[in-house]
Amino acid sequence: MEDYKKQFIEFMVDCQVLKFGDFTLKSGRKSPFFMNAGAYVTGAQLHRLGIYYAQAIHDHYGLDFDVLFGPAYKGIPLSVATTMAISELYGKEVRYCSNRKEVKDHGDTGILLGSKLKDGDKVVIIEDVTTSGKSIEETFPIIKAQANVEIKGLMVSLNRMERGLESSKSALDEIKEKYGFGANAIVTMEEVVECLYNKPYNGSVYIDDTLKAAIDAYYEQYGAK
Repeated sequence: MEDYKKQFIEFMVDCQVLKFGDFTLKSGRKSPFFMNAGAYVTGAQLHRLGIYYAQAIHDHYGLDFDVLFGPAYKGIPLSVATTMAISELYGKEVRYCSNRKEVKDHGDTGILLGSKLKDGDKVVIIEDVTTSGKSIEETFPIIKAQANVEIKGLMVSLNRMERGLESSKSALDEIKEKYGFGANAIVTMEEVVECLYNKPYNGSVYIDDTLKAAIDAYYEQYGAK
């Protein structure tokens, strides 16, 4: 495993973003692990997170894009932190854009925060995690309703490696097929298990035999084929 991936997994654990236990996901699935990007709360954490995302976006999609779109709500700080990191690392200025949950009818009206979308814009979507593809199903029509843009791809921090809404393929593979753009992650759940299973980190074993069995059972039910 590449060293930066191990560092990112440990970073998620340190920030209590990646947790293990019993969780109900947006998709309705019961999961023994959960990733919550809302737990990145300090300037140092967001700065470091933005750098990880910027590097991954650069590696997968290059820098030939205009707008980084982060769906409300968790995508808002992700898009802001990562546009700053792209400027810092690569000297490239891209605009951030997010949607509101409710359309604003006064002042800065409309459904968008940050930059407006313009015809011809090239857009990368940034999210924390995609479990079943449901979030993109909601986000895609919002973006396409604003302007005639080209979506270059989706970047998430964790590939949960479980099947999407409509097939036995992974949510990220399903998104690629359905929407025609790339979908990638900084790390996969398989890499998380490889990094943490029965390996002490900061004095704790986060994935022991019992939790590993629960994760294996989860993938028996929901894992991508």
